[in-house]
Amino acid sequence: MKHPMFEQNHPLLTKNPHDLVPFLELTLYVDGQVPDFSSFTTPRLLSTHLPFASLPKSVQDSKTKLVYLCRNPKDTFISMWHFANNLRLHHKDTNSIEEMFDLYCKGMSVYGPFWDHVLDYWKQSIKNPNKVLFLMYEEIKKQPKMHLKRLAEFLECPFSIKEENCGVVNEILRMCSFKNLSNLEVNTSGKLSTGEENKVFFRRGEIGDWKNYFTTEMSEKFNYIIKQKFQGSGLKFSYN
Repeated sequence: MKHPMFEQNHPLLTKNPHDLVPFLELTLYVDGQVPDFSSFTTPRLLSTHLPFASLPKSVQDSKTKLVYLCRNPKDTFISMWHFANNLRLHHKDTNSIEEMFDLYCKGMSVYGPFWDHVLDYWKQSIKNPNKVLFLMYEEIKKQPKMHLKRLAEFLECPFSIKEENCGVVNEILRMCSFKNLSNLEVNTSGKLSTGEENKVFFRRGEIGDWKNYFTTEMSEKFNYIIKQKFQGSGLKFSYN
C-alpha cells in the first residue's frame, strides 16, 4: 500500500527533477535576472555545479546545508562526454572522445578541473560535517536506503519509526530510482522549461561504464593523474 504522499499528483510524475530543483547559475541567475525567492517553498531546495570557492560568501558563511554528490572520475567523464554531445547534436559539431579526454586531463572542463572541484567540497565536509555532506554515487547505488536515511538526518528531518514502518523510505527509493524516473512519460518525451529534452539526463546510470570506452592507455594516464591529484586526501574512488 502506497503512502498518501506518493499518489498520482506527485510532482515527479509530471515534471523533470531539474524543473523541480532549479539550478542557480542555469535557470535562476540568467542574463542579469534576480529571482524572486518569495514564491519558493521553505526550506528552499536549489542545485548548482559551482565549486565551493565560487559560492557566494553569504552561502559559505550561513547555515545553508550543502549536499555534494561525487562520482568516480572515469564515469564522470563518460557521462559528461555523452551529455555534451547530445546537447550539441543539432549543431552537428560533436567532440570525439579523444578530444574531450585530452581537455579533461588538462583540467579544462566546465566549472574547472574535476579534482579541484571534488577536493574542495571533500575538505569542507571534513572541516564542517554539519554543513557539507559528501556523498559518493557508487556507495548510494550499493546501499541506497542507508544513504537516504543519512541524508534525511543531515537535513535534520530524520524518518520516524512510523514512517519507516509504513514504507515511506522504500517508496521514496522506488519513486526516485533511475529505472522509474527514466521510464516516466515526462522524461522520455518532455522538455525542460529551458528547452532541453528531458531524456538527455537519463542514459545508463551504471558503475564502470567507462570500461566500454577507455583504452588501456587512457585508463593508465588517468590513474596516474588521479593518484597525483588526490594523494594524501584520504578520498578513494570505486571503479567497478
